[in-house]
Amino acid sequence: MADPFRVDVVSVEAMVWSGEADMVVARTTEGELAVLAGHAPLLGQLKEPSRVRVKTPGGDEIAYDVAGGFLSVTNEGVTVLAESAEPAHGDDPAAVAALGGATADAH
Repeated sequence: MADPFRVDVVSVEAMVWSGEADMVVARTTEGELAVLAGHAPLLGQLKEPSRVRVKTPGGDEIAYDVAGGFLSVTNEGVTVLAESAEPAHGDDPAAVAALGGATADAH
C-alpha cells in the first residue's frame, strides 16, 4: 500500500480541511483524476461545479462540493484551492449538471 500524503483543501475564505490521504479524486476540465502518492506534479483547473473526494488512511471518505479553482499536485502533496468549498451533501453537482439539472431524488 502506498504511503499517505498531505492534502489541503482551501477556499477563498479559509482552510477547509487538512490532513493525510491515500487518494484524492477530483474532476478537472480535462476529466476525472485520481491522485495517489508519488503522482507526477500537475496543475489542473477544477470543473465547475464539481466534487472533490479525499480517501483517508483510516478508510473514511471526505467529500467537498467546490466551485471554481485549481488542483495542485507537487512532491509535497495535493492542494485544492477553490473559490468555495462546502461539505458535500446529496448528488454530485457535476453529475446533476450533466443530467440537465435533474437529481436522483426527482425521479
